[in-house]
Amino acid sequence: MIFGEFRMLRCAMPGVEAVEARTAHVFSKHTHDQFGIGVIFQGAQKSASGRGPVEAGPGDVITVNPGEVHDGAPIGDAGRAWRMIYFDPALVADAAQDVGAARPSSFEFTQPVINDPATAARLLQLFAALTGPADGSSFRSEEMLLFLVDRLMERENAAQESKGLAAKILKAKTSINDEPATAVTLGDLAGLCGLSRFQLLRGFVAATGLTPHAYLTQKRMDLARRLIVRGTPLADVAAACGFADQSHMTRIFSRKYGVSPGAYAAAFN
Repeated sequence: MIFGEFRMLRCAMPGVEAVEARTAHVFSKHTHDQFGIGVIFQGAQKSASGRGPVEAGPGDVITVNPGEVHDGAPIGDAGRAWRMIYFDPALVADAAQDVGAARPSSFEFTQPVINDPATAARLLQLFAALTGPADGSSFRSEEMLLFLVDRLMERENAAQESKGLAAKILKAKTSINDEPATAVTLGDLAGLCGLSRFQLLRGFVAATGLTPHAYLTQKRMDLARRLIVRGTPLADVAAACGFADQSHMTRIFSRKYGVSPGAYAAAFN
């Protein structure tokens, strides 16, 4: 059946609706009582979701949870086009349980826009299976739904692990920020965070762009600059900032800023 710019397609699986749209319509805030997941394949749109304002373009996967308030408007005059599938919550919960979710009934999308070609490909395969010829399509649709939910749960688990790692890395950053002059080792920071030394090193670089040692050195330099501006004698600055001696501080300071601590001090005092 065709309603204006929307095609409501017959589905092989009960509890599922498939929609293909090409439209410039601006949707006001509304909700669905189903899970919705689709792919933008032309144009772009912006929307206010229950998880914050987002924009989506070609190849992006868009999601909505049951009862989530959202809207949608095209970006530009050409409108946008998408293929969308809506699933009854019980169907998604069953799939999540099969895939191994600890609490399948609590499954939800946490990302309103997913930029992941693998997820988009699996979704389009499922869309084709759901709306294709009747022979064997229900069997194929069931397989594709499980593959899709598995991919989504992989991404959700990775996101949760990333959040947990970020919280642990924050402990190391905070420790350095609070006491940059204190002598510390990679093992000390790893123990504080409950990580291996390599896990800490890799996570810290990903979070800050610096190794823990480079970050510690930078924080010591920041403290040194503040103390120098206040007129603190350079030998005292070196001791207060955790450097071995004034010469050690001078080498690092000069290499980092292109000027010696003495010249820096003369500019302010």
